[in-house]
Amino acid sequence: MRRTSFAEMDCSIAQALDVVGEWWSLLILRDAFQGVRRFDAFQRRLGIARNILTERLQRLVAEGILTRRLYQEQPDRYEYRLTEKGLDLYPVIVGLLQWGDRWAAASEGPPVVLTHRDCGHQGTPVLACEHCGEKIGARDMQFRLRRRAAQ
Repeated sequence: MRRTSFAEMDCSIAQALDVVGEWWSLLILRDAFQGVRRFDAFQRRLGIARNILTERLQRLVAEGILTRRLYQEQPDRYEYRLTEKGLDLYPVIVGLLQWGDRWAAASEGPPVVLTHRDCGHQGTPVLACEHCGEKIGARDMQFRLRRRAAQ
C-alpha cells in the first residue's frame, strides 16, 4: 500500500518524511552509519525482502542520500555510501537512538553505545545553540513561521 505523499505540504518536516519517513529507509540509514555498505549485508542484518531493499536503496540513491559505487566486476557488484546529504541525517538517527534508549530499551539497557572517536569516551551527543553553544532542549527553542506553513 502506497502512502500519501507530503511533497506539496509547505513544511520541512513533511518534506523530510517524504524522503526518509518509511521505516526500512531509516533502518538502512542506521546500518549505513554503522558501516554497512553492501546489499547482502543490509539484507542479512535487516531480514528485509530483497525486492523491498532494492526499492529503498534505489530511492535513497535517487534522492542523493546514498551513492552507489562499483566494487567488483563480472558480476558487477555495488556498495552504498552515505553522501554529504546522507551524513546530514546523523542527528536524526542519533535522536531516534536516544529516544529509543530512554523510552523503549530493554531492562538490561541500550543495545548500542556511542563512543567519541577523538577522546574515546562513551557519551551522548547533545543539541546545542549554534550561536552561543549552550545545550538546548524542546523548551529552550520556539517555532516561528517565516511564511505560511503547515501547522
